[in-house]
Amino acid sequence: MLYLYVKAIHIIFVVTWFSGMFYLARLFIYNREAQDKPEPDKRILTEQFAIMSKRLLFGITLPSAVMTLIFGSWLFLLFPARPTWLYIKLFLVLLLYLYHYSLHVIYHQQKQQEFKYSSYQLRIWNEVPSLFLVAIVCLVIVRSNLSLLYGLVGLLLFTIILLLGIRIYKTFRSKGASLRK
Repeated sequence: MLYLYVKAIHIIFVVTWFSGMFYLARLFIYNREAQDKPEPDKRILTEQFAIMSKRLLFGITLPSAVMTLIFGSWLFLLFPARPTWLYIKLFLVLLLYLYHYSLHVIYHQQKQQEFKYSSYQLRIWNEVPSLFLVAIVCLVIVRSNLSLLYGLVGLLLFTIILLLGIRIYKTFRSKGASLRK
């Protein structure tokens, strides 16, 4: 019974962690795009996005990542068997924490008014947690029935679809900007 409660709390923090990462990356995109606005819009938007990013990162995303780690570790200790899929999941989660760290790096860069990435690059980076989410959920739900080859092919196709969507959005956005001029 304890296992199910720990699992439920773990899933809740995973959801809030992912939500925070998705929205934080969006804020980085909006902040980057605000740099192209004239004053005083640029200053006002930059200040607002800085406040929102800080609150989201340190008030929701980071605490959720820590609680995900705590309850995930507890689950690992409670889990009687250690099948192969679990180690693959843990490796993906490790990569997800590295992604989370990259969001901290971008946050500090933007806080210092360093905008090293275009909004297009940030849009691509914003989709990375989607890949982790799909891979981890499929792995956990399907478990041993998941063919590694089919899983990788599916993830590759999903990645291609995401990148095409971003490219199409960029094209429509560029056409819209040229029409406004």
